[in-house]
Amino acid sequence: MNLKKLKQAEAAFLASYPQGFEDPEIRVIGKKHNMPRLVAQVQDSFAKARFKHSEAIVDDMVRYIGRSSMISLFEKPKFRDLVRSLNSAEREALAAGFSNLLHGKQQMGFELVLSILQSRKLAKWSLLTILPVYFHPQHEVFVKPTTAKGVIEYFELPDLNYRPQPSWEFYEAYRRQILDMKSHVSPSLSPNNAAFTGFLMMSLRALKP
Repeated sequence: MNLKKLKQAEAAFLASYPQGFEDPEIRVIGKKHNMPRLVAQVQDSFAKARFKHSEAIVDDMVRYIGRSSMISLFEKPKFRDLVRSLNSAEREALAAGFSNLLHGKQQMGFELVLSILQSRKLAKWSLLTILPVYFHPQHEVFVKPTTAKGVIEYFELPDLNYRPQPSWEFYEAYRRQILDMKSHVSPSLSPNNAAFTGFLMMSLRALKP
C-alpha cells in the first residue's frame, strides 16, 4: 500500500468534511443508503437460528438485495429471476452456502453461492458481497468492480490482480488489505467498511488525474 497517498486522501477528505461521515453534508448522502436500518434487518433475518427455514432465507436474500442502494437496478431483477428459476434442491444449496458464508466455513460458503450464480451466468461481485457486508459491517468488504480496480491501482496494493470472475482468493486478499488501510486512517472515515470503501471511491474521483 502507498501510505503517503492514503494519508493525502484522508487529509483532503477531512479538509472538506471535518467530521468525516458524521459531517452534515456526508450524512445527507449516507441517508440514501440507509445502512443502520439494513444492517439491523439483515442481522435479524439471517441470524444462525433462522437457517432452519431455507425457503425463507432465500426469499429474504432476494428481498434485501432488492432494497440495497449499492446494487444496480439491472442486477436486482436478474437475481430475483435467478432465485425463481432454482429448483428446491438448488434453493437448499443456496441457503446452505449462504449459511456457511455468514456463520461457518466461509470459503466453502462463498464458493457454493458462487457456483449457483455461475450456473445462471450471474456471477457478480456485488451480488456475492453485499449481504455479508450488511451482516458483518466491520469485517466484510463490498467489492464494486470500478472501485476495486481503482483502489488497487491508485493506492498500489501489492499482489492483487482484479478479475471480473469472482474468486475466494482475491476476496480474502482484497479484504485483508482494505482492513489494513482502514487501520491507518481516522475512525471517522470508517463507521463501517461500506463507508470506508465509499471514502476511497470519493478520493479516487477527487485525486486521480
